[in-house]
Amino acid sequence: MKHFLAETHRNAQTAKRGGGLTPVSLEAGSDTTAELQFPDPAGSAPDARFDRHWAATLVDRAAAQLALEYTGRNQGEQYAALKPWLTGDAPGWSRADAARALDMSEGALKVAIHRLRKRFREVVKAEIDQTVSDPAEVREELRYLIEVLATPSAG
Repeated sequence: MKHFLAETHRNAQTAKRGGGLTPVSLEAGSDTTAELQFPDPAGSAPDARFDRHWAATLVDRAAAQLALEYTGRNQGEQYAALKPWLTGDAPGWSRADAARALDMSEGALKVAIHRLRKRFREVVKAEIDQTVSDPAEVREELRYLIEVLATPSAG
C-alpha cells in the first residue's frame, strides 16, 4: 500500500510538470522552432511598441534639452509653467492664471508659448536628424513621429 501511494503521488506530480506531453526541441536547426509563436499579451505588435517607445524617448530628450536651455538662462520656472502648453492646451490651467503666476501679460505669455513650441520643433528635428542617414528623411520621420504619438497605445 505504501508503494502504491508513493507511485500515485509521483505520477500526479509528473502530470503537474507536463507529464504525458511530447517535449519540443528548441535547438537551432530543429524544424519545430518555426512553429513556435509567442503571443503578445498587450495585443500590439512589437514594432508598434518599439516605435511608440522611440517616439516617447525622442520627445523626452527634446523636452530635457529645452529644460536645460531654459535653466541655463535662469528661466527654469518659466519653462515649468509653459511646459503644459508644449504639445497643446494645458488642461485645468488657464493662460490668464499662468500669466499671473509668471508676472507677465497674456500677450507676452502667448508669445512665450509660441517661442517654446518653435524651439521644441527645432530640437525634435535635430534629434531626428541624428537618427537618419539622409537629411531629406527628417520631414518623413517627423510626420511618422506625430502619427505614432497620435495613435492610442494598446496597453
